[in-house]
Amino acid sequence: MAIFKKYEFIIAWRYLMSKRREGGISIIAWYALIGVVLGVATLVIVQAVMIGFRTEFVEKIVGANSHLSIYKKTLTTDLDEGFNFEEIQSIIQDLKNKKNFKAAYPLVKGQVLASKNNNSTGVEVYGIGKGDLANIGLVNQPTTSKGSVENFNDGVAIGAQLARKLNISINDTIKLISPNGAKSVFGTIPRVNVYKVKYIFSVGRYDIDSTRIYMPIKDAQVFFNRANKADLIEILLEDPFDVDEFKDNLADELAERYFLWSWKESTAAFLDALDLERRVMFIILSLIVLIAAMNIISGLVMLVKNKGRDIGILRSLGLTRSSILRIFFICGSLIGVSGTILGVIIGMLFVTYINEIQWLVEYIIGSSVWNEEIRFLAQVPARLRIEDVVFALAVSLSISFVITIFPARKAANLDPAEALKYE
Repeated sequence: MAIFKKYEFIIAWRYLMSKRREGGISIIAWYALIGVVLGVATLVIVQAVMIGFRTEFVEKIVGANSHLSIYKKTLTTDLDEGFNFEEIQSIIQDLKNKKNFKAAYPLVKGQVLASKNNNSTGVEVYGIGKGDLANIGLVNQPTTSKGSVENFNDGVAIGAQLARKLNISINDTIKLISPNGAKSVFGTIPRVNVYKVKYIFSVGRYDIDSTRIYMPIKDAQVFFNRANKADLIEILLEDPFDVDEFKDNLADELAERYFLWSWKESTAAFLDALDLERRVMFIILSLIVLIAAMNIISGLVMLVKNKGRDIGILRSLGLTRSSILRIFFICGSLIGVSGTILGVIIGMLFVTYINEIQWLVEYIIGSSVWNEEIRFLAQVPARLRIEDVVFALAVSLSISFVITIFPARKAANLDPAEALKYE
């Protein structure tokens, strides 16, 4: 047996669409509908952008960086404390037998000043082998690139934003200045060297593209005076999201002499902040949907007041309290359901074409609305997940159904004799 009868839908629809002079609430109903549509659409869009930002950020991290790093435990700053060749080979050989292992390589790392054409900026130099650089996905297969990674041993590879800052192109030279140079009777003399730029890459993250330089490891060892040593060993995994399990398996063997640091640990605070922000925004936007849905209550209360005579007649004709309750419940629910469905559709369309909308807005106002220097990513990220859409749908429908019950019950409890007393 159907919960709602056909005549209940017919009566509810007539009440909902009747003109105000006929005791209807058509204007208020439209206000409520628009409010629910905008609230639900905003909820879907914001959730998609925040999930997209987190997903894109994580993908850039695991695609342009190592997944696990091994450092020597030391309290000194002596360069001789680095990894020597035999130690590196021994550790990498042991790692090859581990599940989920993809690659490992030694790295020389240092911060220097990069200069060109009277422009200068701080950068981070990564000394790495050519074959190992090929394992870093977003650097070897970047969003955009100039030159060829095959020529890496003949110079250096730099980020696209750094190249733009210093006005550098392929085969131009870049001057690197390190404050930790040779010691003399006059003090420490900064180490200065010039390298040819053979490869320019863009991974889509501003902080990487604007500060990173990859240099052949032999050149980096000479420049930073590492004497055939490496600062750390970096590990790439087949599945970087299982890094915790891989790290735990290594802990017993390496924890005594080495310090292990995963990509999750280095970004934990930032990712936790993103998750917290997403949950708080969901709650805030759900309250906006609730406020918009309050128009449904005010509209139904007015409808019940205006249709008191009709309710009395319907009760006199034999309709039960439950039937009256269902009629007015349908009135409110139709607004909530229609607004929710339209809001979800609009939200999904907005997310699907968000980059085109961004381009149109920037074209109209004549300036950028997305500063990649602040947000690190090159464009607005958005990722639709079915669970987020379903959750937004469930929240909006639940709010709409719950707030509709109270005025519907008031209509059902109306005494027909009292409603027809002055008619």
